[in-house]
Amino acid sequence: MLKFVILSVASLAFVGTAAAADLPRPQPVAPAAPVGKAPVGKYPVGKSPVGKYPVAAPGPLVTKG
Repeated sequence: MLKFVILSVASLAFVGTAAAADLPRPQPVAPAAPVGKAPVGKYPVGKSPVGKYPVAAPGPLVTKG
């Protein structure tokens, strides 16, 4: 009988901790990014070729002569 009680209590404790792990938790609020700045960690990784950085605008063409 004692073994049955210990097994029941252990099973209920295990199920209780598993159920508590599934409860939703409030997420921290993300800080507002300054105007004109990209958010930290939001760089478009994989959107450009490896080793190349995005260029805002091409430089002016300068010809001699």
